[in-house]
Parts: sequence; C-alpha cells; structure tokens
Amino acid sequence: MRRRVVGGQNAKIRVAVFGSGMGTNARALLEYSRNEAVAYQIVLIVSNRAEAGILAVAQQFGVRNCVLSPRNFATLEEYVTALHKVLDESAVEFIALAGYLLKVPATTVQRYPGRIVNIHPALLPKFGGKGMYGLNVHRAVLDKGEHCTGITVHVVTEEYDAGQIIEQVHIPVLLSDTAESLMQRVQEAEHHYYPRALDRLCRKLVFPTG
Repeated sequence: MRRRVVGGQNAKIRVAVFGSGMGTNARALLEYSRNEAVAYQIVLIVSNRAEAGILAVAQQFGVRNCVLSPRNFATLEEYVTALHKVLDESAVEFIALAGYLLKVPATTVQRYPGRIVNIHPALLPKFGGKGMYGLNVHRAVLDKGEHCTGITVHVVTEEYDAGQIIEQVHIPVLLSDTAESLMQRVQEAEHHYYPRALDRLCRKLVFPTG
C-alpha cells in the first residue's frame, strides 16, 4: 500500500474491530485512536452476538456497528457475502480481533492477507487453539504451574492462533493468583499494548519502507 494523502494530511488506516464480549479492548483501541497522531481510525465494529457489550461501546463512541452471525444465514457463503458487503461499505482496510469467538472465514483471511490481527491472552504457541479464550486460558496456565504468562499479538490465518507473532509481553504468575486475578492483570496489559501495536502496524501501511 502506498502512502496516502488526503487534504494534505496523511490518511489513517480504516479499521474494523470484531468482538463477541464486553468490548474492553475495543474501548482501549477507540480511546487511543482519539490522538490525531495515531495511524488508524476505527470505522466499524462487528459482533456475532446481539447482546455483546462491544456494541454499546461502539454506540458510545459513535462508530457504525452491526451484528452478523453465521447462524442467521442459510449458508456460510451467504454469511461471508454479507460480511464482506459491510466491510466494503465502510471501506475497511484492516481488521483487529478483540475477544472475537468465531473463526474468521478463510475467504475473509484471503481477502485481507496479513491485515487481520488478534490479541491472545497467553504466550503463543502455548495455550492457543480452539476453546482457549477468557478464563479457560488462565485456568490452563495455573493448572500447568506456569511461572510466566502474557499476551501475544499475532496475524490471523486460517488456523486458530497459528499466525506470525508480531509482539509478546511477559507477565509473571503470582503464587496468590486465581484465574480471575490473572485475567485482570493480563487484560490491563492488553489494554495498554494492543492499541500501540495496532498503531505501529498501521503506520507501516501509511509509511511503507523501501
């Protein structure tokens, strides 16, 4: 992607955030993007759950949002067509997953090669794969007696949690930790590092090297 200039200023990368839960990471991304120097803007929030808190976050920030679930379509192809239509309508260039519990369709991954990222609440490749989300991850970390956990920002591929690792942050596991206390500290790290990682990734698109 070439450097883009709009009105004499560098254009920001248009990002969609996908989430299924309360939207705390989406809120962190939105709050960070308020800084004019940030290289991305969130133009769309997509959830697969009508009751997801992330939709209220989107409304609070005045961001377009929608609910799209494969369950509401007769075929996967119809779902993907509807999803891509929504993304195109908002001219989305990059997708950030934030607590999204569905596997991204292969055709969507292929449509945005290297431009879909996720944040995982553990140090991949440990504690990744299907079913490894939320408290499930932190319980597994404690059950294994790990002394360190963390967060991983990685590229999304057609396989769960298997894409290129972009950034990892290590977090010590305390003897007093429960799954809940560990999750809280990991989430605090997510809220700090994910917006900055996304900014760096989008900045490379606006200011490509070479």
